Amino acid sequence: RASSIRHIPLQGAVNVRDIGGYRAAGGRVRYGLAYRADALSKLTDADVTALGKLKLRQVVDFRVPLEVQYDGADRLPAGVPGISRAVTDNGLYAQILAAIGSGDPAKQEEMLGNGKAAAFMRGVYPAFVSSADNRGQFAATLHDLAYGGRGALLYHCTSGKDRTGWTTYVLLRLLGVSERTAVADYLASNTFRAAADAKLRDGLKQSGTMQNPDLLIPLQEVRTEYLAAALDQVRRDYGSLGRYVAEGLRVDRRTAALLHARLVN
Repeated sequence: RASSIRHIPLQGAVNVRDIGGYRAAGGRVRYGLAYRADALSKLTDADVTALGKLKLRQVVDFRVPLEVQYDGADRLPAGVPGISRAVTDNGLYAQILAAIGSGDPAKQEEMLGNGKAAAFMRGVYPAFVSSADNRGQFAATLHDLAYGGRGALLYHCTSGKDRTGWTTYVLLRLLGVSERTAVADYLASNTFRAAADAKLRDGLKQSGTMQNPDLLIPLQEVRTEYLAAALDQVRRDYGSLGRYVAEGLRVDRRTAALLHARLVN
């Protein structure tokens, strides 16, 4: 449930959460070691100070260069290294920019209407599994969590919902968190993003940029059908999530045991 999630309230980011607290195999996921987030480029000075209290040793940014170019680099506390590990969004960000930027209601409808936006999202997720480059970025992040030493790790993308949501889903399942709970954590992005996403749509309508900004809703949301698209790819390529983790993400038994020892108490 979203109500039991430890949300980090910030002014410049809306989907920052501690993944701790969930019942896992042999205990609960520890608080204060792994954080999931949306982009940190719009943080206020007060936000940066708040982030500084999380004792972060590293921040991993899954955004592609186009996203960083438009939204800006992360604002991080002094001494916290940021690592770029671009995971392709399959052109999602460029698609949104093109649709909005056209300012043409007919073109926007053509690009996003009639279920096209949701279909586009269902096309984004399989690449988290099938792309060797993407698997490498996720693998490096899980290995950092296992072997990275003291302090916490924060990983994020732009909205903190798709690439970040998939990473968290896989990590929670690896730690023995139930499917139901891992899916609920994934879907909670809708709760935390709702107000900011609605504000963006309102702004686009007020400015006359989009006549029907609700076309963006499937791109702004997470849905079980999107997660299912990744899991279908897992079954096709690996047969099971366990084999995807072991073979696709190179998390061997030692690494899995280290992750569990470090992140579950």
